[in-house]
Amino acid sequence: MITRRFLNGVLMAGALVGVLAVAAPLVPAWANAAVPFSAEAFKAAQASGSPILIEIHADWCPTCKAQNPILDKLTAEPKFKDLKIFRVDFDAMKPVVKEFGARMQSTLIVFKGSAEQGRSVGDTKEASIAALLDKSL
Repeated sequence: MITRRFLNGVLMAGALVGVLAVAAPLVPAWANAAVPFSAEAFKAAQASGSPILIEIHADWCPTCKAQNPILDKLTAEPKFKDLKIFRVDFDAMKPVVKEFGARMQSTLIVFKGSAEQGRSVGDTKEASIAALLDKSL
């Protein structure tokens, strides 16, 4: 016997699948996602001359959480389609954090190939983060 609760659950699941099917095409195909930092991938991106963003990030950091939607929005722009984004875990990758000269989480560093072009610490303003990302192009 089918209960009302079961039927409502099936209907809600179907509606959710429909919403996801409609929303998925709204995310640009070139939308960039941060990948965990690896020295090999970073060196390869530098050698290719790619624009690069290094995020020194901590999951517990409120500033990092505030930066996430801003970075997602900005890096989804077509001009950043070639931007390589590497996330460095502030707590688990201390030697890498030190190599980049970062003293705290929420540090953003941009490179154009092998040359550092700029950095910011604790910034949550869209305009200044956009200006920083532009330096990588």
